[in-house]
Amino acid sequence: MTAVAATTEATASDTAPVPSRQALSYVLVTPARNEAALIEETIQSVIAQSVLPRKWIIVSDGSTDGTDEIVQRYARERDWIELLRLPERPDRHFAGKAGAVNAGYAHLSTLNSQLPGAPERSEGGSTSWDLIGNLDADITFGPDYLEFLLQKFSANPRLGVAGTPFVEDQDRLDQHSYAHQFANSSHVSGACQMFRRECFDEVGGYLSIKAGAIDWVAVTTARMKGWETRTFTEKLCFHHRELGVGSGAPGKLRMRFHYGRKAYLVGGHPLWEFLRGLFRMREKPFLLGSLWFIAGYAWAALRRSERAVSRELMQFHRAEQIARLRRAFRRACGN
Repeated sequence: MTAVAATTEATASDTAPVPSRQALSYVLVTPARNEAALIEETIQSVIAQSVLPRKWIIVSDGSTDGTDEIVQRYARERDWIELLRLPERPDRHFAGKAGAVNAGYAHLSTLNSQLPGAPERSEGGSTSWDLIGNLDADITFGPDYLEFLLQKFSANPRLGVAGTPFVEDQDRLDQHSYAHQFANSSHVSGACQMFRRECFDEVGGYLSIKAGAIDWVAVTTARMKGWETRTFTEKLCFHHRELGVGSGAPGKLRMRFHYGRKAYLVGGHPLWEFLRGLFRMREKPFLLGSLWFIAGYAWAALRRSERAVSRELMQFHRAEQIARLRRAFRRACGN
């Protein structure tokens, strides 16, 4: 699959379809900060989908590079695309993404009765959409990608969060974070996270954590509250900005240090994170990357940095990690 195939041109007459009563409907929120170089490909991927969203809120987080103009051009031709502009802010951090997604969700909540095909509200408060997707502004995917995720939710009413792996090299589709025997398919990466609406409400949206892990916190909280979360490897999306090289992003080694520090902030078990650091020696920059990850965790621990999550979530996270270690040990012993 190529980026061209993933961004099939759609006509200006596209309008949001009216799903049947049995079909699940969805909306999208995309946080975008100075994404003019890539967001048009993402827009083209969405408008080429076999099942379109009822509404797509693209939240411009103080963009100054022409992002808004690109979005407005498509929004003028498709009433289901809407630009929501947030004020400019001087710094760039992950809490900004959380704020943008939550602002988009709050805006969507005010539009329920106005969305195409919205059912009349009953006394029980029926809603006009079932799923909400958090979609990055620098990814593309094939024309049946979102329909594929809808089908997974339709098949499993306890599925709270779903997504797929992303790849950065379209010539190496097997190179992603789920392409090994120890992959955690219950985690859903933040490039595209689809939530059942009830799950998103129970999770409380995204926490404003400057250091990051906002996507991870949301997915892990969903499991803690009893929802199933799953990455389905049958499909892929393409991430067009290499991690660690975006605007304002640190270099590769500093990024590994940041990941190690973040692992401490979200309450990762010391044994798990040490072994995780060693496991990273399989990826460039190999030994140095592994050491910088472990150093980041150790540095945060020695400083007794304040945790970014609740004690309840930290305990749940560590219990999951230890359970995975035990399963890996039993597999290694042939049991």
